[in-house]
Amino acid sequence: MRHLLKHIPLGLCLYWKQIQCGDVLFSSAVLRGELNVWGLVGVIIFYVVILFLGIYASWKSKSLKSTDSEDLLVAGRSIGIFVGIFTMTSTWVGGGYINGTAEVVFTPGSGLMWCQAPIGYSISLMLNGLLFAKKMREAGYVTMLDPLQEKYGSVMAALLYIPAMLGDIFYTGAILSALGASLSVIVGLAHTWAVIASAGISMLYTLFGGLYSVAYTDVVQLGCIFVGLWLCVPFALTHEAVSSISSTSGGPDGWLGEDNLSGKFIGLYIDSGLLLVFGGIPWQVYFQRVLSQKTAARAQILSFSACAGCIIMSIPSVIIGAIGKSTDWNATGYSSFGTVPIPAEDYKLILPLVLNFLTPGPVAVIGLGAVSAAVMSSVDSSVLSSGSMFARNVYKPLRNAIGSSFCKCKEASEREITWCMRIAVILVGTASAALAIKVDSIYGLWYLCSDLVYVILFPQLLCCVHVPSTNTYGSIAGFVIGLIFRFTGGEPLIGLPAAIQYWYYDAETGYQCFPFKTMCMLISLVSILLGSFIAKLLFEKGILSHKFDVAGTFFFKGAAYERKTVINTDRY
Repeated sequence: MRHLLKHIPLGLCLYWKQIQCGDVLFSSAVLRGELNVWGLVGVIIFYVVILFLGIYASWKSKSLKSTDSEDLLVAGRSIGIFVGIFTMTSTWVGGGYINGTAEVVFTPGSGLMWCQAPIGYSISLMLNGLLFAKKMREAGYVTMLDPLQEKYGSVMAALLYIPAMLGDIFYTGAILSALGASLSVIVGLAHTWAVIASAGISMLYTLFGGLYSVAYTDVVQLGCIFVGLWLCVPFALTHEAVSSISSTSGGPDGWLGEDNLSGKFIGLYIDSGLLLVFGGIPWQVYFQRVLSQKTAARAQILSFSACAGCIIMSIPSVIIGAIGKSTDWNATGYSSFGTVPIPAEDYKLILPLVLNFLTPGPVAVIGLGAVSAAVMSSVDSSVLSSGSMFARNVYKPLRNAIGSSFCKCKEASEREITWCMRIAVILVGTASAALAIKVDSIYGLWYLCSDLVYVILFPQLLCCVHVPSTNTYGSIAGFVIGLIFRFTGGEPLIGLPAAIQYWYYDAETGYQCFPFKTMCMLISLVSILLGSFIAKLLFEKGILSHKFDVAGTFFFKGAAYERKTVINTDRY
């Protein structure tokens, strides 16, 4: 059981994000290979093609001759259904998704049973299509924070931007580091240069093309992922060092992992599954694509199609994880570079290891192109996501408030908002790349931020869209109380001790085996509802004077409190 608990983080809701990033990766003996010149040439060609396509899409977008920042952020609501399905699927099927799925299937004490991402993400996309896509597209919003800003005010929208932004930065840093590891294994390229090149190219075409460039490059990237991984599978399966994957599927150490779910870990399993499903809803990368569609119906079709795409795209990674489990690594070239059995710190590298040692060189390079494509498809989406929300929901209201209150300046122009978004993209991308290069374990920080998206953002968005009676005071209550309960639950991945030890708490590892994250989310949700009800009662019954309505929720106090200016309804 201790062995299982040791690997529980790999099987949790966010297991597919790579762990122990940065310099730790260089401790692996696997990475001490020589530079593969032809592999490097192949990677360079791939990067040049992606850069050219991104710049072309940027040039094409400029031919529309629109200076509206909304056209850059949601591509003028003109993304076609075919491109939309590809870019939505590609956004979720990132570098962490394909690497991490193989990792969890391979990891002892985990296996396919703990591989929750494909099903969890698919359900999340379906629920998003049913609950949010139609309403938000019909309202003409541009970002996920627009309805929150409209209902709860600019200050709350800015506060809710923080966990979303941190989640994007840490996630992007984690997958960039994962790509650096893959390039180091197969090509022998230095980790730092791999990270810088990948981040730089992604930012370059995203800066000027916005969602146009991101969407059209996603089509090529998703195709590379699909073709590249499936091309590698038959070569790896038929390698002489690989036994039948059916013979290694069962038992406590089998790749199916059917014996790895029992006792108190059921609560942890449920918690991680629910976090995947509902915590996968409030992400700007999703809404940016939904809101780029011409109609609400097409936005829903996008979600349902990507739901199937996520499951389909996970299949080759599952097979590769099973192949790794079925391989006699002593009979491969790996034995000359690393320790057999593969040490725990190298589990994250199982996909590039299979590509490098179980497939011919040219096939391995093509497979590496698939990994690179997956990472770049996630990086460009994440930096654009954070940049869009900052420019529209943080900078714009702040700039307008300062301009009207102090210097009587004009409101922020569309050109100003566009350049603010570009600067934010550079800052987010640079921060992510720096983390990928310098920080040993980004995973723990990203893991905590993703928890906050589930605990804080999801109940806020749910109430904002579906519970009209909620107000700013309830939003504040939910934010603060949810934050307190989540942090007091601790997070062993970043060394945060648990101030509150819930049922089935494991003192040795510091993990809460009770589904306390879901409990924190429900507490936050109830706090929003209850706080809104109490505030409404106090003000409408005259128990509290209008002087105390600092948010202007019940007593309108002028332009500084106006909220219903988020969208231009005449355009949509």
